[in-house]
Amino acid sequence: MAEQTKRRHGYREGLGGELLAEFLGTFVLILLGCASVAVAVAGLPGSGRQSDAFGPANWLIIAFGWGFAVVFGVYVAGGVSGAHINPAVTLAFAVRRAFPWRKVVPYVFAQLVGAFLAAALVFATYSWAINAFNAEAGLPRDRSLDTFAIFATFPAEYFGGSWWGPLLDQIVGTAVLVLLIFALIDARNTAPAANLGPFLIGMVVTVIGLTFGPNAGYAINPARDFGPRLWTYLSGWGDIALPGSYQWFSWYFWVPIVGPLVGGVIGAVVYDLFIGHVVAARTAPEPGRTTDQPPAG
Repeated sequence: MAEQTKRRHGYREGLGGELLAEFLGTFVLILLGCASVAVAVAGLPGSGRQSDAFGPANWLIIAFGWGFAVVFGVYVAGGVSGAHINPAVTLAFAVRRAFPWRKVVPYVFAQLVGAFLAAALVFATYSWAINAFNAEAGLPRDRSLDTFAIFATFPAEYFGGSWWGPLLDQIVGTAVLVLLIFALIDARNTAPAANLGPFLIGMVVTVIGLTFGPNAGYAINPARDFGPRLWTYLSGWGDIALPGSYQWFSWYFWVPIVGPLVGGVIGAVVYDLFIGHVVAARTAPEPGRTTDQPPAG
């Protein structure tokens, strides 16, 4: 008789393993995403490797950096937890009854911890560049909005201190993100094959950055913003981080949390209303006929 391998049971088999995957997937997302912003803000300008200012082209580094960060974060965690790596996505799945509510809080906690620790590692790696940037600008850390932006988001000055504009931006951006994620993973629709889903989800984030990013930094992910924001608060950025106050905005920290959560639910509802229920009806067998019976006529 062939020797049978005894399966080991433990925390890795159930929810514990999923939380590890969410932690590491979010960690990879924030590590690469925030590092791409560090390159654009302080790394290249201070390294001697950039002879001329890129100007608006720096936004391409950031947009594609975050896009590919999502790609690899999803590839890391997708086979274990589904790679939500975003509390707005987790909530949207739960609202559409595709994810158990009892797992929502543990998933969100794992995502926040991963984001927090990834921000800490980015800071540890780029602290020399950040300090040099602030020294050249003659700014203390708690007045340096540019270096804070490596880690978390803030609204554009043209909003004039309004909460509504950035909140709307976060709702719209996250609704687009979740709607397109559901379209890309829906096997009843035209879902991509050959494991291309994570790449295309990353490209969704890239295009959101290229189309809505300048308004409020396209957080579109509460963990992506609050985890690094908490790290920056503990590391000396002060009120800019929490409560999120600067010259033209105040108490902003809640906007990249509430906006994405609302937008994620809207995106899920819109997809199911316009597409999900339609493809479900079209793929369901006709009443009185099983799927293995040929149609009459």
